[in-house]
Amino acid sequence: MSGYRVAVVGATGAVGTVMLGKLRERGFPAREIVPFASERSAGRELPDGSVVQPLRDDTIQGFDLAVFSAGATTSGAWAPKFVARLRALPELRDVATDQLDQGLQARVQIDRATASRLGITPQMIVDALYNAFGQRQISTVFTQLNQYRVVLEVLPEFRADPSMLDRVYLRSAAGGQVPLSTLATIEQRATALAVSHQGQFPAVTVSFNLAPSVSLGAAVKSIDRITRELGMPPSIQTGFQGAARAFQASLANQPFLILAAIVTVYIVLGVLYESWIHPITILSTLPSAGLGALLALLLVRLDLSVIALIGIILLIGIVMKNAIMMIDFALDAQRSQGRPAREAIEQASLLRFRPIIMTTMAALLGGVPLAFGHGVGSELREPLGVAIVGGLIVSQVLTLYTTPVIYLAFDRLAQRLGRRRHAPERSHAGEPVTAP
Repeated sequence: MSGYRVAVVGATGAVGTVMLGKLRERGFPAREIVPFASERSAGRELPDGSVVQPLRDDTIQGFDLAVFSAGATTSGAWAPKFVARLRALPELRDVATDQLDQGLQARVQIDRATASRLGITPQMIVDALYNAFGQRQISTVFTQLNQYRVVLEVLPEFRADPSMLDRVYLRSAAGGQVPLSTLATIEQRATALAVSHQGQFPAVTVSFNLAPSVSLGAAVKSIDRITRELGMPPSIQTGFQGAARAFQASLANQPFLILAAIVTVYIVLGVLYESWIHPITILSTLPSAGLGALLALLLVRLDLSVIALIGIILLIGIVMKNAIMMIDFALDAQRSQGRPAREAIEQASLLRFRPIIMTTMAALLGGVPLAFGHGVGSELREPLGVAIVGGLIVSQVLTLYTTPVIYLAFDRLAQRLGRRRHAPERSHAGEPVTAP
């Protein structure tokens, strides 16, 4: 079963959940349901006055963007402009917001000069309004079995209309009753029904889905461009939430993780082979694996997602074993048997061909079910399998030819550097020594 959330915003603010059946029963993937159902449900009014917003697939392509600032008014004023620009982007679909700013507010503007002349302070006005509409507890009645709180408020019929504020009276310093309309101006304006927060700051959450064949990375770049072009004040900040935030965090750390893995492998191989140049021969197989993974993703029209990046990282350990098998045998033949580099690498390529093919086919066939399997969760497994299979195929074809060539080139380079390092030592050793 797959869960889809339907955001219902209105009088009740309820949230419903639609559960889908198994893939073999419905016959089409879950990613196709969201656009189909959103077109037919979005904007439809419910009996209680609520409005159904577009469906969001929280497991695949539902993303959130928070717009927050120190003041609720500031973020609330800029959020509609931001949402309007996002709805014009072709990369996004079903852009919606949780901003509920269609409520009514009665603003009481006190005429302080008139109130001071009548001996009425602003605190007295606040107390009178709270006594009428704030449910002030004035006492507690205790009985033998229970206790009852006494709450002061006006009758319900006097709370249904803002015009009833004109019937609120205050006692002046002379003892007379003064209507509130004499001391203050009452005006109605729109206000927020609820104010969401991101941490300690008021925030407006903008949700969106991706258009067909659009990657999350492309959508993030477009949103960042709109943020810069809109020219919002520095006090307003935007930040992705949920899956989009995890995607950004993974991309920020991914280059450092890959670099750390390569450096660690280089150090281990350098200690193992007692050489600082032959580990580079082994690491030279990595570009072909990355190229194969990217070509495979492009061929089947998949995005370079976090799962695909995990597959490319796994290729670092899988692909290098081909070069390790050949280089290890060639170095042993050179050092223990005294064979020249060309003969050693040729013999290594012939003798290690069968185990290289066997291990590569085992890893490749193990990734085939991930790449071509269908069922629940196949959206997550497919990029991993495609990256592994594509990287192994391309690297297997290229490294069988490129690894011996690179090995011979680096071997000549190592010999040339070794002769240059030992040449000064031999010249100093051949100079005559003059006795004092």
